[in-house]
Amino acid sequence: MTLGILSFALGVLWLQCQATLPSWLCLWGAGLAACLLLVPRLPWRASRRVLAAALLGLAWAGMQAQGRLADALPEGSEGRDVVVTGVVSAMPQHFENGWRFQFDVEQATLPVPRRISLAWYQSLQLDEDGLSIPLLPIHAGERWRLTVRLKKPHGNLNPHGFDFEGWLLEQGVRATGYVRPHGQPERLEAFVATPGTLVEALRERIRSRFEAVLGERESAPILVALAVGDQRGISQEQWQVFSRTGLTHLFSVSGLHITMVAGLAYALVNLLWRRSSRLPLRLPAQHAAAIGGMAAALGYCLLAGFAVPAQRTLYMLTVVGLAQLSRRTIATHQVLAAALGVVLVLDPWAVLAAGFWLSFGAVALLFYIGAARIGQTEGVAGALGNWGRAQWAMTVGMVPLMLALFQQFSLVSPLANGVAIPLVSFVVTPLALLSALPGLDVLLLPAAWLTERLLDGCRWLAATPWAVWQQADPPGWALATGILGTFWLLAPRGFPARWVGAVLFLPLFFLPPGRPLPGAARIVVLDVGQGLAVHIQTAHHDLVFDSGPLFSPDANSGNRIIVPYLRAVGVTRLDGLVVSHADKDHSGGAASVLETVPTGWLLHALPAHHFLLDEPVQHLPCFDGQAWEWDGVKLSVLHPRYERHADPTRKTNDMSCVLKLETAQASALIPSDIEALSETELLARHREQLRADVLVVPHHGSRTSSTEAFVAAVSPRIAVFPVGYRNRFGHPKEDVVARYDNGATRLLRTDRDGALTLDFTGEGIRVQEEREERQRYWLGR
Repeated sequence: MTLGILSFALGVLWLQCQATLPSWLCLWGAGLAACLLLVPRLPWRASRRVLAAALLGLAWAGMQAQGRLADALPEGSEGRDVVVTGVVSAMPQHFENGWRFQFDVEQATLPVPRRISLAWYQSLQLDEDGLSIPLLPIHAGERWRLTVRLKKPHGNLNPHGFDFEGWLLEQGVRATGYVRPHGQPERLEAFVATPGTLVEALRERIRSRFEAVLGERESAPILVALAVGDQRGISQEQWQVFSRTGLTHLFSVSGLHITMVAGLAYALVNLLWRRSSRLPLRLPAQHAAAIGGMAAALGYCLLAGFAVPAQRTLYMLTVVGLAQLSRRTIATHQVLAAALGVVLVLDPWAVLAAGFWLSFGAVALLFYIGAARIGQTEGVAGALGNWGRAQWAMTVGMVPLMLALFQQFSLVSPLANGVAIPLVSFVVTPLALLSALPGLDVLLLPAAWLTERLLDGCRWLAATPWAVWQQADPPGWALATGILGTFWLLAPRGFPARWVGAVLFLPLFFLPPGRPLPGAARIVVLDVGQGLAVHIQTAHHDLVFDSGPLFSPDANSGNRIIVPYLRAVGVTRLDGLVVSHADKDHSGGAASVLETVPTGWLLHALPAHHFLLDEPVQHLPCFDGQAWEWDGVKLSVLHPRYERHADPTRKTNDMSCVLKLETAQASALIPSDIEALSETELLARHREQLRADVLVVPHHGSRTSSTEAFVAAVSPRIAVFPVGYRNRFGHPKEDVVARYDNGATRLLRTDRDGALTLDFTGEGIRVQEEREERQRYWLGR
């Protein structure tokens, strides 16, 4: 059974790695071939079963994908006002300016997908006098009629970055959009009772009670996450602390929490059942306890949002419970394999989630080390020894996966987990769950106090400079040897040459990240939506030019895109950060970059009292005439003139820093948001220097920039438009694109091509488009 399920999983995984989906005919053919391979009396029975299982996995995942992609937003419905009637299908999320929620469409004036994700901005709801109308509260299970504007699923796509479009596909969301400001929203029904909305309404009610009792206490979103699985209120700073201390798994409902609840329910039912004189005669206490444990696990799993780690534990506990009810014994690897099979049958896209790999990987590792080392001693000392060995083994064993998924792992994790696991699992989480019951709100107060004290200790640990090991994303072969080294190193005593496991680990840590050769350069125009962020790298130096937009008070291009990208490519220090001007679509992530990545200097064109100038880094005004050379690559500033910094009437766009990069073979010009006036000044001062092979098109392709004279002077071979998908400005403008589309210029766009990597080498310029490199069947669909 185990081998067959693993083969099924490999078939699912292979399908999710494809650039295009097999046709329906091919998928049905694969299913038929699998059935034929299972015909008895043919030779090679075991091999046939393995191959049949893989073909079934491929066919099943492909058919599910074909069906989900068919539920797409037609081009004719994109960007148009649509009146939709439907039900709020999940807990809404309140943010600073409104609500975000999933909406299951029942009726629409144009063809739209069945499930969409909507934002309802309070600031856009205006009355006849132009005053803001208080936002109507939204609750799970309500039926509404709304006027919305939709677009196809689209996310920023960067090297080593999060695949938002894949995540939306897994959630079943096939369009995103917003409620139109001048529509007439109407609540048609207060509650539509379905199994899903009943659970979501209960989760929302518990969340509201927690928030009412705890108010603004920093523990409130953590306790909400532990009780109902809603992590959206946890701040970026708190996630950073949990990441640096290796406690992220504790504050999302995981297998540990589900097992704890199931175990407590098992013990309670078993105790009460045995006290009865009649009940054990009808059903043995152990069987009643098993049913109680499975029911508790199911209830908590539903309450927590049914995430993959919770599902895995639920299915494993169910298999164990059914085995106990049928009086059968089952091996641990069969339990884990059964859970794997059920997860992938119900959700073939689960393999796209980091939680899938961490959850199943951690449990497989625990089973492996449990069989090899743990449980061989008795008593308190033995239990503590087993606990310590388990913590050590989990820390070492999860290193390859942590480096592959996050490019870092916590060095203080054993210490933090040694304290936090028993505290959170056996004290805080039970208190939070009991607080969800009517009349027991008072239990939130000790839970909140304990959580805040734990958070204080975690902050102290996270602040130590040696708390985290960070490095570049390892290549596939190094990851494979590291995983092999894990099992070799953690093998039972007596296993030959266990030191070989440590040797196999070495490539994970000591392979230097790839960098340009001396005299060469790499420019990466990151996909940050409607904004700009560029990474410039030479043989020994790194510079970030602009930092993209601010998304919300807690999220920006810095902490969501730039910092994870820099970590993945092995950049631990920046020589400099350029903030070309003060507009938030260029400076929104700068504070996060400066707070996270050690930076030599900040080159800027910011007003005198801008908050970024309070950062503890050397500040340098950006002005024409500045120049330096790194590893044979020349960088020079062409704009603005120094005296313009003292001109308060100058537009921020026309104060933008303009940077020129030159190697022996090619050059690039990054003019940020300059407009026609600045282009005219540059033509007067630097006409010859403007010529460049690569141009990051000024002001995202706005009509205020890219004058014909400027375009002619630069004469780029490659023009890059840094724009957001269907942005509200309509950038780039068609007539501006036409000025560059002369047959000799290659036009690239971040909204269409994703992040763009341009390698300046002795052979010329090599371009890598992220959407082309990371081809998956759902991207752009």
